[in-house]
Amino acid sequence: MKKIEFVLITISSLILITTHFVNFVQAKTIDQIPTVAIPTVTSSPSLATIVVTMEQEQINVRAGPDTEYPIVGVLIAGQRVPALGRTVGGNWIKIVYPGVPGGTAWVYAPLVTVEGSLPLVEPPPTPTPKTTPTVNPTLAAQYLIEIPPTRLPTFTPPQPIVYPTFTVPQSTTTRFPMGLAIVGFGIIGLFGALISILRGR
Repeated sequence: MKKIEFVLITISSLILITTHFVNFVQAKTIDQIPTVAIPTVTSSPSLATIVVTMEQEQINVRAGPDTEYPIVGVLIAGQRVPALGRTVGGNWIKIVYPGVPGGTAWVYAPLVTVEGSLPLVEPPPTPTPKTTPTVNPTLAAQYLIEIPPTRLPTFTPPQPIVYPTFTVPQSTTTRFPMGLAIVGFGIIGLFGALISILRGR
């Protein structure tokens, strides 16, 4: 009877020890499993792109949205690049252009085809000229010529113009009247004709 009780006690003790060991191992295993935070995956919209129209052999790429900005490169016909935004008027488009400061540049919108929607972006500051022309006042003063004022001459009226007068000289000789001479010659001729007629009889 005592042997049976001893065996039962021994078996019960083994079962308890085994159960505690299994629970201890499982607890250790759970403690060793690291917890990893899995980030939430969100889909990002695809970037818009621009394509250079085939009518253009190449277009200029500028540092800003205006012709005052320097040219930083070119795009050839049919070339496609990612676009980032547009100006308020929509005339210029900001593109991804590696190799320049900031990795972005601008192209003129009428020369490209836009694929996708573009947000409004702020343009860069207007470029300042490399050199500002200045005038040296000392040097400029050397070329200033002061003309002293002079009094205008007194107006003197011109002398009156004297036109010469011509007088027809009076002829002192008396001339024979031409009419009287013609009448005299006529009378003489008439007398000559009468004499000729009388002689003929």
